[in-house]
Amino acid sequence: MLTFRHLSLLLVALPLIGFTMHHDANAEQPGTALDFTVKSLQGEDVELKQYADKVVLVVNVASQCGLTPQYTQLQSLHEDYAQQGLAVLGFPCNQFGQQEPGTADDIRQFCTANYNVTFDLFEKIKVNGESADAFYKHLTSLVTKPEGPGNISWNFEKFLIGRHGKVVARFAPGIQPDAPEVIKVIRQELARN
Repeated sequence: MLTFRHLSLLLVALPLIGFTMHHDANAEQPGTALDFTVKSLQGEDVELKQYADKVVLVVNVASQCGLTPQYTQLQSLHEDYAQQGLAVLGFPCNQFGQQEPGTADDIRQFCTANYNVTFDLFEKIKVNGESADAFYKHLTSLVTKPEGPGNISWNFEKFLIGRHGKVVARFAPGIQPDAPEVIKVIRQELARN
């Protein structure tokens, strides 16, 4: 007899089974979060493997968002920790309130003029849905803390990839890049060999 408890477990398990089957049907899954090729803001292919052995902070960014001032903290993190092995990667996205409508040149000019951004910026992408970039599909599929798997909720969601190439943390958009909980994980990962 199917009880409410069994039905609840089945409803929880069905999406997970479907998710696993979908991935098994596809090509071999990447071994790490850095097993992807993306495009730079200039449109050139960039193998994320070039960031191997670094601690990588990945952020979907936008120029016309209430959270856009987070560029200041992202640039500060880049300046403070790049020599120790931190790489900040910004991925412009226009999926949230159409807050990144500009071209690559517009984005570059805005970031340079307003925030003196010198960390790496990439081509504008989609981070949610069927047409999401494969890198973001991978990132959002992972069980992470404090935020779990699932769609990106808004601009400036943050993923931290450790030196071993695995995602070690995911932070909500409202968590500042220089918040104590973010800095703590960055420093822990930078200390690893």
